[in-house]
Amino acid sequence: MKYLLLFFFLLPIVVTTLGQSEKTNEEIVLTNKRGKTTVISNENGELLVNVSPKNVRKLKAEGVVRYSYFGAKGDGKADDIDAIAATHAFANRHGLLVKADEEATYYIGGKDRTAVIQTDTDFGNAEFIIDDTDVENRNSFVFLVNSGLQSFKPEGITRLKRNQKKLDITLPGACLVTVVNSGIKRYIRFGPNQNNGYSQTDIFIVDKKGNVDMDAPIIWDFDQITKIAALPIDEKKLTISGGRFTTIANRAESKYTYYNRGFGIKRSNVILDGLEHRITGEGDNGAPYGGFLNISECAYVTVQNTILTGHKTYKTIGSAGVAVPMGTYDISVNRALNVSFINCSQTNDINDNLYWGILGSNYSKNLLYDQCVFSRFDAHMGVANATIRNSTLGHQGINAIGSGTFIVENSTIRGRNLINLRSDYGSTWQGEFIIRDCVFVPLNGKQTTASLIGGSNSGQHDFGYTCYMPERITIENLNIDDSNHPEDYPGPAIFDDFNSKMTTDAYVQKFPYVVTKEVVLNKVSTSSGKTLRISENAYMFRNVEVTTE
Repeated sequence: MKYLLLFFFLLPIVVTTLGQSEKTNEEIVLTNKRGKTTVISNENGELLVNVSPKNVRKLKAEGVVRYSYFGAKGDGKADDIDAIAATHAFANRHGLLVKADEEATYYIGGKDRTAVIQTDTDFGNAEFIIDDTDVENRNSFVFLVNSGLQSFKPEGITRLKRNQKKLDITLPGACLVTVVNSGIKRYIRFGPNQNNGYSQTDIFIVDKKGNVDMDAPIIWDFDQITKIAALPIDEKKLTISGGRFTTIANRAESKYTYYNRGFGIKRSNVILDGLEHRITGEGDNGAPYGGFLNISECAYVTVQNTILTGHKTYKTIGSAGVAVPMGTYDISVNRALNVSFINCSQTNDINDNLYWGILGSNYSKNLLYDQCVFSRFDAHMGVANATIRNSTLGHQGINAIGSGTFIVENSTIRGRNLINLRSDYGSTWQGEFIIRDCVFVPLNGKQTTASLIGGSNSGQHDFGYTCYMPERITIENLNIDDSNHPEDYPGPAIFDDFNSKMTTDAYVQKFPYVVTKEVVLNKVSTSSGKTLRISENAYMFRNVEVTTE
């Protein structure tokens, strides 16, 4: 009898038809009740998924496969990762929906095995226990959502200009284009986690005629391009729904050895709906996490109706030789465009500083929070355009650098500042802020002197780019709850003292910091009854035009 023998590697998948299965060194055979379907792990750790032609026909006719069909126990004890990976490999080959078994609890141990998702998946009410206490590869995603389309190098592009509208190329369809100039370093970080910067990088969408999507424009000039890649954008949406996931946290040494044991999403046009993620087993030490949801190199991703969890903060010694808290995330967004979080929240208190802020992002454009209750929004190495609306942000508030338009509306912010411009990257925003219909509760109501826009820049460090404050800031209908304030409180300030040494024209900036030109205020109220003032450093902001409407 002939069988369809599917060889499953981490990547790629190759399907052939053989007369019989190959002999294996380690035979982990998982046979379902239907018979003639086996999953075998060979001596190289590769999965051999053996399905009879009769069963192939049955499963294709049903249009759906379940993990139990490929031997998953779902008892919360036996390691089901091989069966889960095999199920998705089979589904990917035949374009079938994957469904978890009702009421199942799948245990996933530390084996270096990734389940690749390329078809719609319904986790339903199933539970997944991901045990990170002993893993073979901390960088191995448990699930990888990726495209069956292959990236390629477009020819003939040697230079690019900021805000360029068209490329002189023809593409097979809309593509996500990533370009690098290794000859220029940007984001040269300052402070305890200082570094030498990263190669200039940009990512944008180009249609088949070469037109650049100007909602996510090119943000750098490229006098040379040392690397370029185009990844076709999947036109069909892929939907992943349900699932209750629990991570048993790692207990590794507290240093920058990030764990990526969750979902890697590297496909465009994905909807993640109704997922829940919790964490247990966090002790006195542990390595940080790079994101249970790690969204990268893709566009048009929506995470909705989802519950996540902030990770406990651990400290280590940073690159400057001093102790630093390590960033650790349940969400990471890197080199991704048009990523939305809608009606999402977290299980732990958004104002508990024992837990790190839930999101970190780099090189991304058009990020959205809508109806979210999270501890933080953050953009490290730049975001182009961001919107926060109908949301509540906790103790780490809004932290960002970047460009374009940042909109905050109908939201409550409980951080130190309404918006903090990250000082380790130069407190730069080349564009404008629009803030309307918001409530600002400085330090979640703890005693403090309030200021709306936070950050600092001495003008003495080269960040790899000119640093700007927002050219224009519009604030409409803002209530500042500054009722808990010091006795000598002078009232809230628009700006922090960004450079306490810059008090006269005698101060020389090696790398001049471009200050805001205009602030427009309309209906700004304070609980203290104090008037909003410009800054403690009146000299630095002496040329800012403040207009009250």
